[in-house]
Amino acid sequence: MELPRIELELLEDLTPAGAAGFLRLVRRRYRARYPDGTLSAPFVYDAIDRPAIDAVVLVAHYVNEAGVRCVYLRSCVRPPVAARDPARSPYPERDPPLGLLWELPAGLVEPSEQSPAGLVHAAQRETHEELGFELEPSAFVELGASVFPVPAMIAERLYFFEVTVEPARRVEPVLDGSALEHWGAVVAVPVTEVLDQCRRGILMDCKTELAVRRLIERHGVGGTP
Repeated sequence: MELPRIELELLEDLTPAGAAGFLRLVRRRYRARYPDGTLSAPFVYDAIDRPAIDAVVLVAHYVNEAGVRCVYLRSCVRPPVAARDPARSPYPERDPPLGLLWELPAGLVEPSEQSPAGLVHAAQRETHEELGFELEPSAFVELGASVFPVPAMIAERLYFFEVTVEPARRVEPVLDGSALEHWGAVVAVPVTEVLDQCRRGILMDCKTELAVRRLIERHGVGGTP
């Protein structure tokens, strides 16, 4: 498949000045140049930026005594989802309360980790902080290509890593001090159950479904414990 060669020409940076928080609003004026040489009218586009623009997603898995492959999930609190107005939803919202999700653990790639080796370091760090496994860098294997989860809003890429773990070696996660990580629960769930909950709209995190499907494609749903 060949994409149309549409080029964006930056006309003006309208980003508001002043102190920025964890996220920064970026406002720019563009115009599009089309393959036939014509130009669009100028338009303004808002996006989100942050210093640590990318993230790693961790698929820590093992085969249990019944021969079923399981992955570790963490409970997460997501304020933007919690603030969502149920009245704006086409369908009634499901329990549990909005803002509480099960997800694969993930973490930001720090500016000093913006390299292939840095990505592995980020995966190693986040697996220790969020799940409680201390593993060597060589244990982590990339799980497919990176993706843009919300390209209309932020240029974040997600990088997926799988790692085989031994449940008996897991300790209490050290976490990173975030108020949103405090009291987070860690559970091991069979991959078949993860996909079933995705189909039923109970597990609603898209990176988790994508990563688990990739894991099954590579290793299957079971194996020799």
